[in-house]
Amino acid sequence: MRNKRLINITLSVLFILKLIGYSERSHSQETLSSVSKENIVPVSFVALVASPREDKEKAFKYISENWEPTFPIMVIEVIYLSNDPAFSAKLIKLLEEKTGKDYGYELDKWYERIWNNDEMVHAQYPEFKSLLYGLIDPKFAGYFSSDHTSKIRLDEVRWGGVRQDGIPPLRSPKMIDAKEAKYLDDDNIVFGIEVNGDARAYPKRIMAWHEMFVDNVGDQPVAGVYCTLCGSMILYNTVHNGVNHQIGTSGFLYRSNKLMYDKETQSLWNTLWGKPVIGPLADKDIELERMSVVTTTWGEWKKRHPGTKVLSLETGHKRDYAEGAAYREYFATDELMFNVPKLDKRLKNKDEVLGLIFSQYPEKPLAISVEYLAKNPVYNKQIEDLDFVVLTDMSGAARVYESKGLNFKDWDQNRSVTDVNGNKWVLTESKLTSPDGKELYRLPAHRAFWFGWYGAYSNTELIL
Repeated sequence: MRNKRLINITLSVLFILKLIGYSERSHSQETLSSVSKENIVPVSFVALVASPREDKEKAFKYISENWEPTFPIMVIEVIYLSNDPAFSAKLIKLLEEKTGKDYGYELDKWYERIWNNDEMVHAQYPEFKSLLYGLIDPKFAGYFSSDHTSKIRLDEVRWGGVRQDGIPPLRSPKMIDAKEAKYLDDDNIVFGIEVNGDARAYPKRIMAWHEMFVDNVGDQPVAGVYCTLCGSMILYNTVHNGVNHQIGTSGFLYRSNKLMYDKETQSLWNTLWGKPVIGPLADKDIELERMSVVTTTWGEWKKRHPGTKVLSLETGHKRDYAEGAAYREYFATDELMFNVPKLDKRLKNKDEVLGLIFSQYPEKPLAISVEYLAKNPVYNKQIEDLDFVVLTDMSGAARVYESKGLNFKDWDQNRSVTDVNGNKWVLTESKLTSPDGKELYRLPAHRAFWFGWYGAYSNTELIL
């Protein structure tokens, strides 16, 4: 998904007409005139990408003569997919003439101009996206429709460069014992989880190529969703109200963060929110439960969990699973691959934060700089009446536990955490336990790049 490789689309507008149910004509010159008035706008724009030159010219003439303020976003998306430089130049010139802006081929500037104003899209914009991206993958056509509820701006939904599940999720992947994982060095980064006593490690070097695993862990259906662009691994319980949502990678992005889809309804889900945001499920008040995950090193994780399972290199796919091989260039700079509406310069784009969002207080998101936590390995905090403590070890792994009004002052970077009264609590993945048997349970949190967290939670509190 994450490269800007463009697909050479050569299908004719005749196929587009067939997609929307119109009769195929024997001569391309008849195609645009055969389209009903309600569909002429989306078909005309898609014709600019996927039709012979003669039909492109007719479509261009129609768009130019019937220009509306809602047209720029469609022009930009057409240019992005076009493999016709000469015609793209015509579209840029038209765009500049109609808008009075001179951004030229800097598509990111055009996007940002649109995104930072009130949403203004054509009534048939969803149909345009359905037709356009349906040429790349027929499954994409089902994502977009004027009949679908949308909880996010549709003009911010961008194609990421692959088909549905083109970055293949690992479904029930092969796991091996820690002693068999000879391919891992102790300093390799892993995402660690423990569900009902079942400890698993998912190396970043593998997950960067797949971005999702779907499995039963500790007899619990879960999905670990890793967005490489936003640097976030989130563990979700995929069962909601008795329904196990079978999710995958849609091929689309929202604010540089992957959108998931569910197989049953083909609704699109916001990864950072855990909610369906476009499609049949978008108005069903569904939110997946977040579960605990920690970003740590393989050496630290296996020391704490000698009985852990870990992903095998036998994934069924051929990739370079060497440490740091995936997205090496992207991780090496602060530049984004896909721009977003706004950036917050209090941190660099890809500085890491620990993101916390609690179901009790969804309007109170919190981001804590990873650098701050490294200097403050015991950090006590309160959001409304929810007290918690963040414990960060030498590997950078941060775990969050409820504290119920009790402050902690120290820990040995291993299993023993000391409260202000001198009591020593035992730390496990799921809870803290006091000498007299009291228990304080783990709260969900995950790392993310600052720009990605801010894009999802612009009202966040930030601790530096």
